[in-house]
Amino acid sequence: MEMKLHNWVLQLADSNSRRSCACGIFPTSLVLCIMFFMGSVLIAQDYPEVFSHRLPKWGMNTCMPNSVSNKCENRCRAHGSEALPEGIVVTSSDLNMRPLWGFPEKIKDLKRSLLTVAVGVKQKDLVNKMVEKFLSNGFIVMLFHYDGVVDEWKDFAWCDQVIHVAAINQTKWWFAKRFLHPDIVAEYDYIFIWDEDLGVEDFNPQRYLETVKREGLEISQPALDSSKSEVHHKITVRGRRSDVHRRIFKFSGTGEKCDENSTAPPCTGWIEVMAPVFTREAWRCVWYMIQNDLIHAWGLDMRIGYCAQGDRTKNVGVVDSDYVVHLGLPTLGANETDKDQLAQHNADLLFATRNSGLSCILNDMFFSTPPMGDNDSEPEKLTTTTEEPPILKLAPSPMPPPINPRIEVRRQSYIEAKIFKWRWRNAVQSDKCWKDPFKQL
Repeated sequence: MEMKLHNWVLQLADSNSRRSCACGIFPTSLVLCIMFFMGSVLIAQDYPEVFSHRLPKWGMNTCMPNSVSNKCENRCRAHGSEALPEGIVVTSSDLNMRPLWGFPEKIKDLKRSLLTVAVGVKQKDLVNKMVEKFLSNGFIVMLFHYDGVVDEWKDFAWCDQVIHVAAINQTKWWFAKRFLHPDIVAEYDYIFIWDEDLGVEDFNPQRYLETVKREGLEISQPALDSSKSEVHHKITVRGRRSDVHRRIFKFSGTGEKCDENSTAPPCTGWIEVMAPVFTREAWRCVWYMIQNDLIHAWGLDMRIGYCAQGDRTKNVGVVDSDYVVHLGLPTLGANETDKDQLAQHNADLLFATRNSGLSCILNDMFFSTPPMGDNDSEPEKLTTTTEEPPILKLAPSPMPPPINPRIEVRRQSYIEAKIFKWRWRNAVQSDKCWKDPFKQL
């Protein structure tokens, strides 16, 4: 009897053990199956070409391709690079020169700023001082040779260290539009686009950059030493009370009155474009505003504050702590014509046309500076117009006018200023989505 009871207890215990084991195996198997299922789905998403033949078993063939397709379609790709694998695409470049063989040693401090200057060989001594100073401060230098002469610069030790681009009788804005695309200069924090007739004895490039960074200037220029410079606008004159000034004060005289409440050029948010300095972001905006066919860029200065990446009264300024001398030399378009002979030629021309009704026109053309017209400093009331941009028309003259390149350059600059102003007005009117951030309420 005891033996039967003992066997029955053993059988019961064994049965309970098997039942317990079975109960433990089932949830474990369930968890493993779920993990296997989820893992298969995730792997199939990454490697659809491997698992595509298995997907029908799981009922996933309709969902997976759409998921991958949507992911790829939503990627932001550079225009024109869609045919390439993303990892091989290089979206920007720089102006650093490379050796024909081997690789340059790794530079600890990369050159982060760029100086560009439109130059002619007649001003090579001035340019030499400028280039030496900027190269010694770690700048990349690019020279735009508007006279086409390059070989005569080889007597300078730095000649092979800078980039030379030559095109006859082209302005710095022509060069800048074609050779300083924002993607090409994207590696540089600051871009200097300077004239050649600047004295830099009191200018320190590194200290200048420290100042504009500290002051948050997106667009700037060095102030002018008024005792030695040709000054066209009061705001460019060096002040001595601070490192930077952003406005001028003018309470009398002709033209715009400027006070602490002024918010627009020429009182504030404005620089002259003989020595502008742009941040990378500001230059990208300015480059788009430069008109391809208006090579003198007159009128650009009045709108340049729109590229200041915010408040132009704060982000545009003139640096007083590092200043330059603007010599105002007649460079682009200058010739060797004797001034006395030219004046006599003009006088003879006026005498010959005195009775033809053209004397007033010629007097304006050759002896006076045409006015800029209405003030551009405040937003203007726009009217619908389909007229063509202004074109200068003259009555036929009994004798050909004298050709003075400097006068012709100045006249063309004024014409371009009018055309740019006309284009701005039409652009503002036609773009219904654009809102003027500086419009006076």
